[in-house]
Amino acid sequence: ADRAPNQRKNGKKCGKMGEKRPIFWYRLQTATGVGALCGDVDDSEVLENPDIISRSVLAKGLDSQTAFEIVSIDIADIDVGDNVGARLQADQAEADMRRFQAEAEARRAQAVAREQEMSAQVIENKSKVVLAEAEIPQAISHAFREGNLGILDYYRLQNVQADTDMRHSISRSPENESADADE
Repeated sequence: ADRAPNQRKNGKKCGKMGEKRPIFWYRLQTATGVGALCGDVDDSEVLENPDIISRSVLAKGLDSQTAFEIVSIDIADIDVGDNVGARLQADQAEADMRRFQAEAEARRAQAVAREQEMSAQVIENKSKVVLAEAEIPQAISHAFREGNLGILDYYRLQNVQADTDMRHSISRSPENESADADE
């Protein structure tokens, strides 16, 4: 503050008063960001106090072994870059979510197809039962003709059939009938 505007820290003249002085711009950028320049200082601390950059540049002696001396450091702007790691993680999470949704949809479609196959199999089995029951009277008449079934055996068979029908009618309550109707 007590120096003349054309005088350096060490007392040497930078140029005569009124004389145009050359201004050299030196832009310092690092691939790793402020952390490489300022050591273990957190990026948020540098944003709060950009003077840390000036002190770090001067402490590292970036003007040593050059024909120039750093007179001042002006920070023109600070670009806050994207957090590439976080963006990659978010993209990977989104891709995983889409993959899991597709897998879940495939499993759901397989379950629906399996349900339809089972319904078709139930209908097929019921039709087989109906066909088998239709053959019973033919088998009884064939047994009569061959002499393998007598009249008393036939009446016993009719009695068993009547008992079975009676048990079915007793076991059907109004709740069971509505459930049977739903099926």
